[in-house]
Amino acid sequence: MTDTIAVSGIVATPPSIISKNNDLTIVAFRLASTQRRFDRGRDRWIDGETNWYSVTAFRQLAANVDASVVKGDKVIVTGRLRVRDWDNGEKKGTNVDIEATSIGHDLAWGTTTFTRVSASATTADEPATEPEEAFPREIDVEAPAAAAFDEEPATAPF
Repeated sequence: MTDTIAVSGIVATPPSIISKNNDLTIVAFRLASTQRRFDRGRDRWIDGETNWYSVTAFRQLAANVDASVVKGDKVIVTGRLRVRDWDNGEKKGTNVDIEATSIGHDLAWGTTTFTRVSASATTADEPATEPEEAFPREIDVEAPAAAAFDEEPATAPF
C-alpha cells in the first residue's frame, strides 16, 4: 500500500543529481518542514517540531528540479510516502522518504517563472520546443467561449 502525501517546507540540502547510463536521471534532497503557530500570550509566531524528509525524483522531474530548485527554496512536494526503520548494529532509526510525483515553488512565499520543456528534452539546460499543433498560437476571440468573460457568472444549479 502506498500513501500519497503533500508537504511544504524548505530545501535543506543542495539537490544532487545522478545519471545512470543516460537512461534514468535521479535527484535527491532533504526537506525540512516546520509547523508554526501564533502564540497570543507572546504576540509572536513560534516554531514547532521540524519533520525531515528524504525526497527523490526521477526522469524529467529530476532534470527540472536540478534546473529550478536550490538549497533554501520553499517548495511543495507531492508524492508517495515510505517510512522505513533501519538498524546498522550501532544505531537504529527511521527514514521518512517521499518519491516525488511533483515539486514546485511555494508561491505563498514568492514568485517564480515557469518554462515548459517537452518530454524529448535531453537536458534541463536545453529545453526543447513543443510542436506547433500542441499549443496553437492564434486564438479566435470571436469564439462563443470568449463571450462568457463579458457576462455575469451563471449561478450553480444546486
